[in-house]
Amino acid sequence: ALLTLPPAGFAAAALWAATWRPTADPAEASRAGRTATGWLVGLVALGPLAFTDPEEISLLLVGTRDVPFWVATAAVIGLVVAVLVAIGYAVLLVRPTARTPSGVVAALTAVVLLVAFGVVDLGPGQPGLHGERLFVVLRAQADLTGLPTGTTGGAGRDARAAEVYRRLVTTAEQSQAGLLRGLNRLRLDPVSYYLVNAVEVDGGPAVRAWLARRPEVARVLVSQRLRPLPAPARQNRGSAPRPTGPEWNIRQIGADRVWSQLGVTGAGIVVGSSDSGVDGTHPALRAGFRAGNDSWYDPWDGTRSPTDQGGHGTHTVGSAVGRDGIGVAPDAQWVGCVNLDRNLGSPGHYLDCLQFMLAPFPTGGDPFTDGRPERAPQVLTNSWGCPAIEGCDRGVLRPATAALDAAGIFVVVAAGNTGPWCASIDDPPAPYPDVLTVGAVDAQRRVAQFSSRGPVPGGPGKPDVLAPGVGVVSAMPGGTYAALDGTSMATPQVAGVVALMWSANPTLIGDLTRTRQILRDTATPATPTYRSGNPSDACGTPSNVTGAGQVDAYAAVRAARG
Repeated sequence: ALLTLPPAGFAAAALWAATWRPTADPAEASRAGRTATGWLVGLVALGPLAFTDPEEISLLLVGTRDVPFWVATAAVIGLVVAVLVAIGYAVLLVRPTARTPSGVVAALTAVVLLVAFGVVDLGPGQPGLHGERLFVVLRAQADLTGLPTGTTGGAGRDARAAEVYRRLVTTAEQSQAGLLRGLNRLRLDPVSYYLVNAVEVDGGPAVRAWLARRPEVARVLVSQRLRPLPAPARQNRGSAPRPTGPEWNIRQIGADRVWSQLGVTGAGIVVGSSDSGVDGTHPALRAGFRAGNDSWYDPWDGTRSPTDQGGHGTHTVGSAVGRDGIGVAPDAQWVGCVNLDRNLGSPGHYLDCLQFMLAPFPTGGDPFTDGRPERAPQVLTNSWGCPAIEGCDRGVLRPATAALDAAGIFVVVAAGNTGPWCASIDDPPAPYPDVLTVGAVDAQRRVAQFSSRGPVPGGPGKPDVLAPGVGVVSAMPGGTYAALDGTSMATPQVAGVVALMWSANPTLIGDLTRTRQILRDTATPATPTYRSGNPSDACGTPSNVTGAGQVDAYAAVRAARG
């Protein structure tokens, strides 16, 4: 629309002006010109605006060739075409010797312009309404009480995960049957979920109203989908030099001392990453991939091997398990899932990946019947949050983290980057009590200004702990490296510390309560920062800024060994 409508409008206005007769009353002609131009501009503006999703367009998507890039490109090209039309008008129509074109010529030209606009818009313009998948949360959620107690260690954790998986699938199959029959009859393309008992379907406002009135439905949310781009975004790459030894953040939390003095490097533990993907060919990550047909899942694009366009996921996995001095647990393995595409997620795709982490399934498999809970990673790193603009409400992912907790899977999540405002830990799953929420510090152990803070309404103190998150060097696609900032960078380091703890003491695997307590008890003090620079602006208490303090990998592993 940006490419075709403005030039067409300029051409139509030029033709109207060219057919104006000099004998007409100048005042009347001026009024007519303003009226015609007003209608033209109004209709030109109405088309794009009437079919614009305000939530979709208000997302700030940076770092890739996304909506802002293509808007600018189309606007510039449209302006160039408009200038050429204006020059043609000046050269061909307003010369003293030029003939006044007839109304038939003007009408035919307008028709040609309209057809040209339609062809461009309906072809390369990739039209259509996007973002109208609906996420339907059912009232019935699985009962996960009464699970076997004292089942820690690898075998115990696997048994708990298998029982949680069985109960979740059974509840979903029994409660969704009637709803699915109706949805299939209407050809709304339903996709079932079990980690949260929910169904994702096609539909707009009418379908949403119908679903919301059904007795088995708790609420209906929007599950965003991305509008196609005219061309693929380039792969993000880094420009930092390759590390030659343990990076500053690795030294600051004492992970290098765990390797050299305690002989623990994370062997035997698998870390699961839900993010933008992972460049599985990166030299620092290649050897750590668990391999097998149930270690990679891409619900966005269906890729069959680890890949990453955005780079965010490659960087976070590198900080958890990367080699060459960038990862906390370099001998731990990793598995991956793509829940972000062009920096956007949705409730459905966040759940796709969390389900895969609870019960990995082979490529092309059915999550309900082909899940392998015994292959679940022990630790999950999650440097993402699901805000309302992506379709989540505060409680939508709560059953998912509760189920992972019940299964003995340790879930680490980023606090978010909306500090220094108080109560800014608000996007799921960061506020939930059964995840370990991580804030960021710099090299001086000061809380980063961007690090989100508590308090969390009606919940436990957040953040739980801190880790380095300013200028953290890690892997990027194409074998490159980059220094990035964010609680996203801090989170995988804590997942790596848990991997070291469980590698040092395998009987601790699945003992989430004790592991969390060790991390808090062994954390070292950090310096809080305040929005106004005044310590009285401490978000209620300094712990809502610093949590228990910065993780200490060396002290935590020693405590885990007992």
